[in-house]
Amino acid sequence: MTPPPPASAPAAVASLSPDVALASPTGTEPPTKSALKKMEKEAQLAAKKALKASSKPAAAPVVKKEKAPVVVKEVEVEQPFIDVPEGRKKDQSNYMAASYNPLTVEKSWYSWWLKQEYFVPALESKNPTEFSFYDENPVVARKDDENFDWTKLDPKRTFVIPAPPPNITGSLHIGHALAFGLQDTLIRWHRMRGFTTLYVPGFDHAGLSTQSVVEKRLAKDKGLTRHDLGREKFLEVCQAWKEDYQQRISNQITRLGVSCDWSRVAFTMSPEMGKAVDANFVRLHEDGIIYRANRLVNWCVKMNTTLSNLEVDQKELSGRTLLQVPGYEPNEKFEFGVITSFAYHIEGSDEKIIIATTRPETMLGDTAIAVHPDDARYTVHSTSSLLFVSRKTTADLIECFQQHLHGKFALHPFLDRRIPIIVDDIVVDMAFGTGAVKITPAHDPNDYEVGMRHKLEFINILNDDGTLNANAGTEFQGMKRFHARVAVIEKLKGMGLYEGDADNPMAIPICSKSGDIIESVMKPQWWVSCKAMAQEAIKHTQAGELKIRPKASEDEWYRWLENIQDWCISRQLWYSHRCPAYFVKIEGVEQDRMDGEWWVASEDAEGANLKAEAKFRQKYPDAKITLEQDEDVLDTWFSSGLWPFSIQGWPANTPDLNAFYPASVLETGWDILFFWVARMVMLGLKLTGKVPFEEVFCHAMIRDAHGRKMSKSLGNVIDPIDVIEGSTLEALHAQLRVGNLVEREIILAEKGQKKDFPNGIPQCGTDALRFALCNYSAAGRDINLEILRVEGYRKFCNKLWNATKFAMAKLDPKTSLATDAGPALDADGSRLYPAFVPAPSEKPTGSESLVEKWILHKLNLATKKINDALERRNFMDATNDAYSFWLYEICDVYIEAIKLVTDPRKPGETHTAAQEAARTSAQNTLYTVLDNGLRLLHPFMPFVTEELWQRLPRRPTDKTKSIMLARYPEPSASREFEKEAQDFDLAFAGAKAVRSIATGYGVNSKLQVFFHARQSPAFGKTLRESADTISVLIKGCTAFTVVDAEADIPEGCVSENVSPELSVSLLLKGVINVDAEVAKAEKKRAFAQLGLAKLKEGMSAPDYETKKPENVREKEATKAHDLEVEIDSLASSIESFLRLK
Repeated sequence: MTPPPPASAPAAVASLSPDVALASPTGTEPPTKSALKKMEKEAQLAAKKALKASSKPAAAPVVKKEKAPVVVKEVEVEQPFIDVPEGRKKDQSNYMAASYNPLTVEKSWYSWWLKQEYFVPALESKNPTEFSFYDENPVVARKDDENFDWTKLDPKRTFVIPAPPPNITGSLHIGHALAFGLQDTLIRWHRMRGFTTLYVPGFDHAGLSTQSVVEKRLAKDKGLTRHDLGREKFLEVCQAWKEDYQQRISNQITRLGVSCDWSRVAFTMSPEMGKAVDANFVRLHEDGIIYRANRLVNWCVKMNTTLSNLEVDQKELSGRTLLQVPGYEPNEKFEFGVITSFAYHIEGSDEKIIIATTRPETMLGDTAIAVHPDDARYTVHSTSSLLFVSRKTTADLIECFQQHLHGKFALHPFLDRRIPIIVDDIVVDMAFGTGAVKITPAHDPNDYEVGMRHKLEFINILNDDGTLNANAGTEFQGMKRFHARVAVIEKLKGMGLYEGDADNPMAIPICSKSGDIIESVMKPQWWVSCKAMAQEAIKHTQAGELKIRPKASEDEWYRWLENIQDWCISRQLWYSHRCPAYFVKIEGVEQDRMDGEWWVASEDAEGANLKAEAKFRQKYPDAKITLEQDEDVLDTWFSSGLWPFSIQGWPANTPDLNAFYPASVLETGWDILFFWVARMVMLGLKLTGKVPFEEVFCHAMIRDAHGRKMSKSLGNVIDPIDVIEGSTLEALHAQLRVGNLVEREIILAEKGQKKDFPNGIPQCGTDALRFALCNYSAAGRDINLEILRVEGYRKFCNKLWNATKFAMAKLDPKTSLATDAGPALDADGSRLYPAFVPAPSEKPTGSESLVEKWILHKLNLATKKINDALERRNFMDATNDAYSFWLYEICDVYIEAIKLVTDPRKPGETHTAAQEAARTSAQNTLYTVLDNGLRLLHPFMPFVTEELWQRLPRRPTDKTKSIMLARYPEPSASREFEKEAQDFDLAFAGAKAVRSIATGYGVNSKLQVFFHARQSPAFGKTLRESADTISVLIKGCTAFTVVDAEADIPEGCVSENVSPELSVSLLLKGVINVDAEVAKAEKKRAFAQLGLAKLKEGMSAPDYETKKPENVREKEATKAHDLEVEIDSLASSIESFLRLK
């Protein structure tokens, strides 16, 4: 599958040659660029003529006094964006917009990348250049291409990421954007470094979640249930949902600029994946790893299925709470967060034993009462109706307990059931409640373990629909579970067995999909034995075959695997892979469907029949044997657990499987490290003998700006497209009504949106969003996302745009700012300069100026830091370093510093050979810095960097067609200018010191500056050679002098020591009015002294320490200190001013 194509281009446009990059909105043949310019000039001329014709003729000529010409600042007129057909490359020789517009910048690049097959794994060239590791038209490895020589792939130079498949339940949210952004950053970084990269996209059918949302939508839109439709029709509806949302998600991934290979897209319920799932089940069943057992599971009554622990949320209650439960009347609520106490009679006596429970209805399934062997309350018979007393030693207690209660029974008050009293020091907490615990093995995980230890009876009292069955007694049979809770309490009260209730802080299990209260019930299911596979995963991780980042996640990885439980893979759904298990029905033989002995597993019915015959025919030679396939489906994780190798064709031995498995990195959220990642590792080792990936990187979880979890009902779930394109508050509100939220949830969500986005979401663009999300990614577990921060990076994109545009003007001067302006012309009408062509190599010549060597050295440092950060998967450091290099070194310093030297000569003017050489050198360094700077940013910001890079001229032998295939910058010894960089840093520090002095004295023009190189004549020489550059960095500087001795600094200067090697001075005598400045400073000092005196007077009062609160005293002490500092500072200023007289 490929991403959905946009609206079709008109026929005429579609027939254009690939070289033409203009499209006409009418579908007619688009005009050439020169024709467009001609039409524009003709239109301007016609407009002038029309204006002239409409003007009224003057009554008489008026003679006006000649005025000096008015200089009008030229303003660039923005031209409309000219789109190109899908798959065509933009024509970057046309005008460059006045400002950055993310939507027009991002337009068309993705479809061109796709058409060029840049996302398909490419072979490194046999003859890589300094510009690219790839040939001009790289050789690519298409999926299972028989004509491709797969032996040419170097495993050490292959980098593979299997994209965690998003669920088709709904559109992507900002958390998905984070994951895709980080993964694509790594893919693009490796691709630019010459690796054969494969990024496989895909989608997860998410059986439970998809069935849940489809059922909700059916109920909301049509008032139907899946049972009204029937299984076949309902699955058709699910398939339509899948097609719709897979298309939506594909569009979102495309808009995010994700460079995945769409020719290899996978879906966990495709026929190919179905084969892998069946093969997995059969293999594990044959090896005895999958087995059938009747065990306790999480049961959702609303959805009528078993759930994994991942699909169960824990709702914390602080105490007594009324909750509405799905399946009951909307106005009907039930009490939770309460512990209820009631008594059981002891058989054969008038004694009672009191137990406490948070689920009174489950007493209908009680099969034991447990007490702790050390609990003195249940050891010796008392005259009281309760059991209590104490003894001196534990041995005495146990002996007495055994004498008094061993073999005794309690009597169930409603049922004909004797309940044994047992001793258990594991489940019983003597400090909780009465110290006696009712045991319901079939409906509680802890009780289940007690039942197994003591071989108790397991009595199930629940039907699948949440009503009570015959085991609960005729009085309660057919009653809904929470109605039964109320009825049980009322009956206990009527029998005098009710002892009361109390608030009980607790957590109740909630189905994350339906909101229903989860029940623990016994079900015959298919289970995966995990202990042995988990030990293998631990062994291979400890051996270094699998690296888990960050370290905290690795520690949790070991803890979870060491305590792993068996995995229930059965689900009672319709939408998922059906279990390839068959019950072998043998006529005339009594069989138990719970017993796995009567089951076989096979990829198809024919194979199952052969297995059944082989297994049973000899024992039952004449019996009729029929097969019934299990109606249950498999847990979604059972199919997604195969993801890294099933997407490469497993179980078939495909070229892709041999070339691209194991994967290099799995990037995912830490919250599914165990539920998904651990299962991939266990299954990968079991089925392929290899760890499925070399590294797992766990990213943080995104929360809103307030630290809250993203939730549709809170209105804080953000669609990345809304951040890219911007959205009004009204549009955000409208999106809420498309989903499955009920009206009360919609109203709540609208309030949340209005609070967080009162003015909607500003348009930020893909590049800003990706850069922001990467910058948020540190080692923490949570990210509190602020949209304004993303908007800040949009401004950074605009800075890149403006810097590049300005630099382009320095490389190739134009006659004006007009979009169709030609090259600057000399007095004789010839080009002032030939078109700029970069030097053949970016290697420095060695004759560069001080500031050039400084920026090249800074480029080297940035390159090293960014590569190191990406190697460490520290995306925050990488983006910070890239941001700082562009903003604070390229834009704030280098571009400013070379303005003077790169200014073109005026028409008729001549420059010396040295001036022209300096200009050319500065231009080449500027080009090198821009080129490398854009390449450094590309993995984070693919669109704007491609747009700007394509506008730069290419070096003579550079045939690289896209920045995607350009070399990622690496540190180079040829750019190591440490001494020169230190010299310029010191000179720049001097420039900043002068600017600070000037600001302090309110001087901003006609600055006369003196630099004194105090210890090194060589440094003084360097400063003189760079005088023009340094003076440009001091705004308002008109005179810059380097002196050899302090005596050469004229009187009336204010000086500052920058370092032992450099001091700077600014001449202020005759520039400022000293007397006026002294008067102002003295007035401020007097005011401050008055305030301090008044404050100290109050602080010296006898009762000050006792009457004034501590926080007030601290505040006033701070204020007094600040005033003292201000007075001292003003005194110093006055002295400085007086020295200028």
